[in-house]
Amino acid sequence: MDLFNFDPRMVISFYLTLFRISVVLFVMPFFGDNIPAVVKATLLIVLTLAVWPKLSFPPEYFPAHPASLVAMFAGEIVLGMTLGIIVRMLIAAVQIGGAIINFQMGFSMVNAVDPMTGQQEPVTTHFIYMCTMLTFLTLNGHLNLLRALGSSFELVPPGGLFLTPTLMSEIMLFSKQMFILGVRIAAPVILALFLVDLALALISKMAPQMNVMTMGFPLKIMVGFMFLTFIMQQMSDYVTNFIQSMDMVFLHIMKIGVIKP
Repeated sequence: MDLFNFDPRMVISFYLTLFRISVVLFVMPFFGDNIPAVVKATLLIVLTLAVWPKLSFPPEYFPAHPASLVAMFAGEIVLGMTLGIIVRMLIAAVQIGGAIINFQMGFSMVNAVDPMTGQQEPVTTHFIYMCTMLTFLTLNGHLNLLRALGSSFELVPPGGLFLTPTLMSEIMLFSKQMFILGVRIAAPVILALFLVDLALALISKMAPQMNVMTMGFPLKIMVGFMFLTFIMQQMSDYVTNFIQSMDMVFLHIMKIGVIKP
């Protein structure tokens, strides 16, 4: 008599679902960053138990050879990194824009220590980064990440995503857009501070006795912070457009990365 109704096929299917969620969840931003290990493990178990009855892999996908198991796990890592790098492109673009603004405002030597990571980063970069994170979470961007995770069960078999040339070209295209977006974020502040420098140069030419260095430094800070508040609406529009197109981008990435037999 089987008291527990033990079925090895169900256990293998549960392990496959656990592999997919664990690797993708730990690599994705907002879930795998700066979260205690106990919270990560709890979230992993809860999500696996939640999606396993509806989204699971047949036990036939489980490899019989240890080498195939390693290859499958490597493919899952590629999937998690591919999905995570798309979101990190937005974060990197914001950090690039913040670094440019920080340099233009004269804050190159002013850094803040992130209490979560212990690393130093420019003040304006950290400020814009935190605003972007809050906007992303407010607009339910993290739920879009979980939706993409659920779609991966239908589109990508265990270990089925590969770094194909088409996939690599798409990632390089996203990296190009990252630099463009960073410059677009910093463009209003760059233009305003350029006009301030131009005005200070004309003042120093017309009145050499004035110490424009003493007057220019606080003036650039004031103008920089004033225009920094103006780009918050622009930042929210960028994040909103990114979240609206996230589902299509994830589906496109997963489709072109799977090699069909």
